[in-house]
Amino acid sequence: MSLMIDGTLMRRMIISAAASLEMQKQHINELNVFPVPDGDTGTNMSMTISAAVTELQRGAPQELDKVTGVTASALLRGARGNSGVILSLLFRGMSKSLKGLQQCNGLQFAQALNEGVEAAYKAVMKPAEGTILTVSRLAAAAAAEKAGETDDCMTVLAAAIDMGHMALAETVNQNPVLKKAGVVDAGGKGWMLILEGMLAAMKGEDVAMPTESAAAAKDAADFTDFATEDITFGYCTEFIVGRENDKDPANLRAFLNGLGDSLVLVDDDEIIKVHVHTNDPGVALQEALKYGHLVTVKIENMRLQHTEKVLEKKDLEAQEEAIAAPEKTFGIVSVCAGEGLAAVFHDLGCDRIVSGGQTMNPSTQDILSEINRTPAEVVFVFPNNKNIIMAAEQTIPLTQKQVVVIPSRTVPQGVTALLSFDPDGSLEDNIAAMTDALSTVDTMQITYAARDSDFDGYAIHEGDYLALYGGALFGTNTDITVLLRSLAERVRDDDREFINIYSGADTTPDLARQAEEIFTELCPDAEINLVDGGQPVYYFMISAE
Repeated sequence: MSLMIDGTLMRRMIISAAASLEMQKQHINELNVFPVPDGDTGTNMSMTISAAVTELQRGAPQELDKVTGVTASALLRGARGNSGVILSLLFRGMSKSLKGLQQCNGLQFAQALNEGVEAAYKAVMKPAEGTILTVSRLAAAAAAEKAGETDDCMTVLAAAIDMGHMALAETVNQNPVLKKAGVVDAGGKGWMLILEGMLAAMKGEDVAMPTESAAAAKDAADFTDFATEDITFGYCTEFIVGRENDKDPANLRAFLNGLGDSLVLVDDDEIIKVHVHTNDPGVALQEALKYGHLVTVKIENMRLQHTEKVLEKKDLEAQEEAIAAPEKTFGIVSVCAGEGLAAVFHDLGCDRIVSGGQTMNPSTQDILSEINRTPAEVVFVFPNNKNIIMAAEQTIPLTQKQVVVIPSRTVPQGVTALLSFDPDGSLEDNIAAMTDALSTVDTMQITYAARDSDFDGYAIHEGDYLALYGGALFGTNTDITVLLRSLAERVRDDDREFINIYSGADTTPDLARQAEEIFTELCPDAEINLVDGGQPVYYFMISAE
């Protein structure tokens, strides 16, 4: 006899699913690196579905469509985070599909799963593969295929779970962020735990809500692989608007889509539920007020969340950290960002690299850790940024190694100073030679304006290219080649002999070659070297000696 799902069973399935997720929420948190590495997907999904459990236990509805309706409504109002909103959409679609039914067979259940997937895809502005969307879609498709063979709901759900696990395992190869971390998608894992909890209830093996949180999973993403500054939009903004007019929510969707990312907007006749990542939560809320009153608001700083995860790991590392025994007299630690720049410093004899620079200044602990890992009696530290020098100097009394900070204010200064290093020279001679070398190089940088402003007499507009010379604003233009030519003319007039051009992570190979050609044309007597630095923030760093 084929198993059918009625209201009583569905209620048990939802409660069992919530317990299954709650038991593993910390494991999911440790997988959470996409769309931002803030480590809260498991918590968000668990709290979201727990809202449905509360309502189901409070009202105890018996009919199938009432159970799914209460569940969908509670999830919509209680959804937390991007994953929580998507979860609510999956159940909302299921509720619509099962509306008016007192019980459902395997085919109807499979149709409900697929309608949930359709609802989720429609609401997400830019669906990304290798996420909960992919896992739920492939699992639902497998359910539909199995439903063509049998009406048994248990068999249909088991088929969905089998396919879901295969889809989940593949997410690590579909998303470059997940591949970098070596983990599967956190939201997809959460959905599989929900389906498994539902199947357990079908088998009469309901998962019980744990009395305390489960221990952290052994398999976890390394949050220190991701820079806090890589989080483009810093505030996770969620709110519910009580509708007071007939304004089309599609217009609100379009507005918010231009204000941030990870946008999910769902609505019914009474409310509009919004989740968006943005740097301007106040602007989002102000626009939302045009549609009605705010019922709930939640704003979280994802950069702080990520930083807390990183600090937790670094604290553990610091406790276990051993100081490397000296194998030589001198060692070198340098701060830089970008694989190309790191390679340059390694080629010059640098022992350890501290990842950081402009907009991502490393802490004293970050620098100290690399000093202690350097197998030398004396460690020279090159901050390569004026805002990092002080942090580097704070390491001096914190280690048994002798630390000497060479106050390099830019990466080109650090490179030039290292060229003066003599591993066989005395400490005093090396300090003098490297410090003196700092003043022999001029540093030029080209970046972009993040906002409109006035600076040093320049009217700067958001998106303009900015050229810096020796730390001072040199010029601004909408054409980067104009700035490159102006800098090359300045270098020519100063009669410099050696020019190094470091292209950044956002610089195309064609533009890098164009920069080299401009300097070659205007500085024909200089030796010019083009290096793929890979640094963030700056399209070009240029040194002239």
